[in-house]
Amino acid sequence: MMDFSLLLAAIEGTPLAPLRPLLQPEFLAQIKQGDLPRWQQLLSQMPAGTASRIDLGDIVTIGTSGDLDAQHRDELDAHLRAFIPWRKGPFNLFDIQIDTEWQSQLKWNRVRDAIAPLTGRKVLDVGSGNGYYGFRMLEAGADLVIGLDPHLPYVAQFWAVRHYAPHLPLFVIPATLEQLPTPLPCFDTVFSMGVLYHRRSPIEHLLQLRNCLRPGGELVLETLYVDGEEGYSLTPQDRYARMSNVWFVPAIKTLVKWLNRCRFTDIQVIDESVTTLQEQRKTEWMPFESLQDALDNTDSSRTIEAYPAPKRVVVIARTPG
Repeated sequence: MMDFSLLLAAIEGTPLAPLRPLLQPEFLAQIKQGDLPRWQQLLSQMPAGTASRIDLGDIVTIGTSGDLDAQHRDELDAHLRAFIPWRKGPFNLFDIQIDTEWQSQLKWNRVRDAIAPLTGRKVLDVGSGNGYYGFRMLEAGADLVIGLDPHLPYVAQFWAVRHYAPHLPLFVIPATLEQLPTPLPCFDTVFSMGVLYHRRSPIEHLLQLRNCLRPGGELVLETLYVDGEEGYSLTPQDRYARMSNVWFVPAIKTLVKWLNRCRFTDIQVIDESVTTLQEQRKTEWMPFESLQDALDNTDSSRTIEAYPAPKRVVVIARTPG
């Protein structure tokens, strides 16, 4: 189940205490979308197991093959498959390799050495999905990582993994950034990776992110971009790369201007990359449409809607200190 008791204890009497209403059973009970009873039942039936090893590296690894007998390992394998599709990862639980749609370690490796060290920091991960990046943030030394994601299937995946590492200071709350009490200027680092283009108001999203950062805190922003001059932003007519919830895909100079307008400082572009079929692809654990299905069959530089193929930029910025 989603057990926030450790987080509640950690935030008691601290500036993060206003998060308490989001961690109560009453908040979870009011969620109407995403088949909550199904995920609660699956989480309550997680097979027993004690991990002798935890490695939060490129493949987030919890447990070894020797920690479970063959029968219990097969039961766990079947149980984890009930959470398909697995998008962020990869994970390895008791030698069960979860080959996710995204090879998320590639993105993390592009980011980790360019951001402020996470050692001792409190981190907010907006749009965290199943928490893969949160595990990597712990590996990088974060004291506490709180993820936000409204998509219950991905949140349930996180709690399925965390079932076998229950003492890690990492939590994913089934909530949106908009549901946080505001302002909450408590976090040293805030990540928003793969979220901005899903927001109807990107400026409002940036302002909400800023409101979660302490003075001098760092924003790590990763988003789709298109080539173009300052002021240009692609607004898809309907879908972009088969996604119906893409609203604005800015040029990099436009994105920097947005950050300036939201009073961020020390803005730096730290990475630009083209999303490849090696980084995002269909797998046994995510057997549905993926990047290849979103690209033009005759021209991989274009989406099937004839827009530029996905490219991603990572920008870091600070709040005034």
